[in-house]
Amino acid sequence: MQATVSLFPADAMVTRVGCIGAGYVGGPTCAVIALKCPDIRVTVCDMNPTRIGQWNSDKLPVFEPGLDEIVQKCRGVNLFFTTDVVATIQESEVLFISVNTPTKTYGHGKGRAANLKYVESVAREIAKVARGNKIVVEKSTVPVKSAQSIADILKANRNSQNKFQVLSNPEFLAEGTAIEDLLNPDRILIGGEDSPDGWKAIETLSSVYKRWIPADRIITMNTWSSELSKLVANAFLAQRISAINAVSAVCEATGADVGQVALAVGKDSRIGPRFLQASVGFGGSCFQKDILNLVYICESLNLPEVAEFWLNVVSINDYQKQRFAKRIVNCLFNTVSGKRIAIMGFAFKKNTGDTRESAAIYVSAHLLEEGARLAVYDPKVEADQVTRDLNNVTGTPDVVRDQVEVCSDPYEAARGAHALVICTEWDVFQTLDYARIFAGMPKPAYVFDGRKILDHEKLTKIGFEVETIGKRVRNVSQSHPAAITNGAGSGDGAAGLNSCEDATGPDSEMTL
Repeated sequence: MQATVSLFPADAMVTRVGCIGAGYVGGPTCAVIALKCPDIRVTVCDMNPTRIGQWNSDKLPVFEPGLDEIVQKCRGVNLFFTTDVVATIQESEVLFISVNTPTKTYGHGKGRAANLKYVESVAREIAKVARGNKIVVEKSTVPVKSAQSIADILKANRNSQNKFQVLSNPEFLAEGTAIEDLLNPDRILIGGEDSPDGWKAIETLSSVYKRWIPADRIITMNTWSSELSKLVANAFLAQRISAINAVSAVCEATGADVGQVALAVGKDSRIGPRFLQASVGFGGSCFQKDILNLVYICESLNLPEVAEFWLNVVSINDYQKQRFAKRIVNCLFNTVSGKRIAIMGFAFKKNTGDTRESAAIYVSAHLLEEGARLAVYDPKVEADQVTRDLNNVTGTPDVVRDQVEVCSDPYEAARGAHALVICTEWDVFQTLDYARIFAGMPKPAYVFDGRKILDHEKLTKIGFEVETIGKRVRNVSQSHPAAITNGAGSGDGAAGLNSCEDATGPDSEMTL
């Protein structure tokens, strides 16, 4: 390769970093950069003045453990939040693009392809107002070759004074642990153009991360590999969840315990124990969106068998949520019409207020369709967010208004409820006074543990009928001799059936 003088010298000290997009990725990422690089001025920009106002207030738009403290320490010192897009672009040497890339809801690729209109809009604005050389960093999760599209836009619209390098630097943050993931990541991926300028740009961005991350955790590669690695990482994690959830259905039908199966399987060093916790299903902004994006890419490349493989990961996740919701109805004597059901947790996981693709939304929607009255409690999700999510999924705002109550206290939500449905694994649900809750519920009182976090034996001793994912819990009513006499029959098979199963056994319509 012929030697050339680079426009992006690696030994140049980065002094100004900017980010377009102040969401779950842009805000925390830039806050940690500001914390660890106090000599770098970090500016986070968003065109939404309400969001920027929240970042500049005492109540941030994003809840993450540890984030408040970092923002309080750095804001106004070397961390700034603004709506001034032009100034952010012009003043930044390294500019992150961290805008939303939702799944398309229209046209070609509807329901699968990523909608890149916000990414394109930012790229065009950079080309329009930038002054001097810029390293543009693709931080949003995007399909393969998106960085090339950004580079093409910048190249086609640049003037002779502007030079750009586009890098791919995907995030691997897990909501609820995002700050720890940023402070101590497994790896940092940086992909760039295979050219002197490309490698110098990679080295320049690496120099920022090296301020607190060991060099051996910073992996460099070509742009396309970096973009694909993000999608594949999320697809692999989601695949493990769907795999153990598929096994949970087998366990419920046979009497096996999915927890014991997961323990045995996870002890295999080739497999490991992570992401083998069966539940009501995965949610969040990444897993489903990224898998569907990967499906679309495979279909576009004429790889239908590969596309079908990954699509089945999403299908199993949908099946798990439907299975759980139907189980609630079946257990409550095949009708929940007019019955109060407490939905305990609405965020897609604990330690976040994010509800995107939360299993609670879809379980709630199914119960509303069956006529249930819902009392929803979540320690971090606002009432208007619950209402918006249910309106969007059900399309029946009148039903949501009349049949959904959002409570500020878990005991308030449980009062008078026929069933408690644990949809989010918040720690607080493990410490509630369940004897007090049981006393205020109609009998039989049910607990549906969709996250397998409660002490089921303790609950059954209190008097609850307990249903959970991936195993049969011997309920109080079944421990009485009459439960066997009046049930499916005698013998071990009949005694082993849980209260939601029909006498016809595992193949019954009512069996899960």
